[in-house]
This record gives sequence, structure tokens and C-alpha cells, in this order.
Amino acid sequence: MNESCGSIVAFKLDGRVENAAKMQEVLTKYGCIIGARLGLHDTSKDNCANFGIIILHCCGAEDDMKGLVADLNSVAGICAKSMSL
Repeated sequence: MNESCGSIVAFKLDGRVENAAKMQEVLTKYGCIIGARLGLHDTSKDNCANFGIIILHCCGAEDDMKGLVADLNSVAGICAKSMSL
């Protein structure tokens, strides 16, 4: 098992309001390998976008990263990808 802390997982979440709960279940499942999480979405006084971009810094085995990306991609409205640095 080759563990690395140079992994980034990024994904776009469409239908943020409808799909956020399922997304959060996946992130909780993999919470022990997620070191940092940055969420971005357009906000203003009159509008809160129903999509967002999430960036995760992960430390874990390659199989864990593949599982995280696969589980995220199984959620409606999510398109996830990873890269190792």
C-alpha cells in the first residue's frame, strides 16, 4: 500500500441544493484521508448558485483515492477527477 499526501481531488457539483447531502455522505466516508477541503460557489445578496467547485487535499493509498473519486462520480450532478503531485 503506497500512501501519499500529494493527492488533489476536485469536483463540480451541479444541483448543489438537491445533491449536497449525498455528497457529504461520501466525504464523511473518506473523512480520514481528507486533510483540507475548499468549497467555492457564486454568492451574492440576491443569488446563491446551485453549483459549486470543491477541492480536496488527500493523504492516503492510491486505492482510497480511486474509491473516493468513484464514489463521488456515482452521485448525481458530480464530475470528479484526481491528480497526484
